[in-house]
Amino acid sequence: MKMNRLLTSSRRKNRKRYFTAPSHVRRRFMSAPLSKELRQKYNVKTMAIRKDDEVQTVIVKLKVDKDRKKILDRKARGRTIAVDKGKYTDETTAALHTS
Repeated sequence: MKMNRLLTSSRRKNRKRYFTAPSHVRRRFMSAPLSKELRQKYNVKTMAIRKDDEVQTVIVKLKVDKDRKKILDRKARGRTIAVDKGKYTDETTAALHTS
């Protein structure tokens, strides 16, 4: 249940406010968590980013498989199994291997 009737939960309106926000509001969006040492030093968990600040970009949810050859071999194995079952004809497998 929405507590504040002055705020909207519409995705469209929230995206508009985010992308057309003035600079004093955007400053709050561009914040980063501090390291443990800086957290203890300043007693602050996050801080707004300013020009010439050093930040470390960490992607947690996205994983990139670096072994491209393993992926291609797995796809090729799947195609040969499908050919054995009669899913593809000789013409379609030739087109798949040339592309």
